Amino acid sequence: MNHKNISRRFFLTGTAATVAGYATSALAGKRSVSPNEKLNIAGVGIGGQGRRDIYQCKSENIVALCDVDEKYAAKTFDAFPKAKRYKDFRVMLDKQKDIDAVMVATPDHSHAIIAMTAIKMGKHVFCEKPLTHTIYEARKLTEAAREAKVATQMGTQGHSHEGIRLICEWIWDGAIGPVREVHTWTDRPAGWWAQGVDRPKDTPPIPATLDWDLWLGPAPYRPYHPAYVPFKWRGWWDFGTGALGDMACHIMDAPFWALNLGYPMSVEASSTEVNAETAPLASMINYYFPARGDMPPVKLTWYDGGLKPPRPKELEEGRRMGNQNGGVLFVGDKGTIMAADENAQDPRLIPESKMKAYERPEESIPRSIGHYKEWIEACKGGRPAGANFDYAGPLTEVVLLGNLAIRTGQKLKWDGPNMNCTNVPEANEYRHVQYREGWTL
Repeated sequence: MNHKNISRRFFLTGTAATVAGYATSALAGKRSVSPNEKLNIAGVGIGGQGRRDIYQCKSENIVALCDVDEKYAAKTFDAFPKAKRYKDFRVMLDKQKDIDAVMVATPDHSHAIIAMTAIKMGKHVFCEKPLTHTIYEARKLTEAAREAKVATQMGTQGHSHEGIRLICEWIWDGAIGPVREVHTWTDRPAGWWAQGVDRPKDTPPIPATLDWDLWLGPAPYRPYHPAYVPFKWRGWWDFGTGALGDMACHIMDAPFWALNLGYPMSVEASSTEVNAETAPLASMINYYFPARGDMPPVKLTWYDGGLKPPRPKELEEGRRMGNQNGGVLFVGDKGTIMAADENAQDPRLIPESKMKAYERPEESIPRSIGHYKEWIEACKGGRPAGANFDYAGPLTEVVLLGNLAIRTGQKLKWDGPNMNCTNVPEANEYRHVQYREGWTL
């Protein structure tokens, strides 16, 4: 196939800047904001990653901040003294009419409800990864954002970096020939949080600064325990999506874009012991994607918990595969590309002699102005951000499908457009969760 002639086409289909996305680039919120004006931004979940997200947008007006834990969020509250403070995002959105855009960085289980509430009110939304807790939520959030014509971006910051663009351009240029195999891996959880454990039995008192009921939000009620907060919630099925949900939206981003993957035909997983409470200590997941245009079928394998793919024969002795956080390998008919970390950093053809001999193609993908600046400009009527929900929603669906395979322990045949497992009906129970009474999407 003529790789040099497909880069433009795959840029349009493999990013959020799809034809449909450009057709709705006149994005509308409650208030029309010109490029010379400042956005009025609100943050929900501002104690951890949310603090970093808000700081990246301090060029705009930070008008409202919301967190269920006053102590955990104190640094962010103090950094923006003019912003009004809230514990309940619903109260914030109902009372404060000047908000143009909302940043969501809460635990996974409340992403969709907060983002959907904002979208229905015409607010632009930046939401951390994974976009949602369930496949169903990802689909509904994507559809709602498209219908409301709001500017969106998922917190896959590496999507705006140089590395992922180089990978796309090299693969589209035919640097390693047709790609039939991809390996992606992370060290998580690796002590970052607990997995493979059961629910604690003791019930210590709730800290005075934490509204535990609001933190639970749509999740089934359970007593407070420091095993869940802060940050430790990631491994618990009721709140998080495990190592896969935490890191795969980053690490699988490059193959999803470069190979125009779409939905897989099937997925299967193997792992350490799985229980009803938490994700396993380690897992390996195989996704099988069909041919896409001139691109052949691809097997993508995900590894976590310290598992890694076999070392490529092309990699020089003594040279590290990826880095301490993980990496990605693209195996083509004519060679291999290796990149490090969750952000596809420092991609290289291996061995290094092949990298040095490669005549790089001219840039065919516009370079990013920055992940947060992309979203801010989109909120002001500019082109859609690169990881807007038309791109991030399907990526999230594919990522979370791996957890269905983990939890059922069977090879699943997947009908992506209809969100349906056609051979293991019980797998469909994990497409979504039942919200606690009083909470709806």
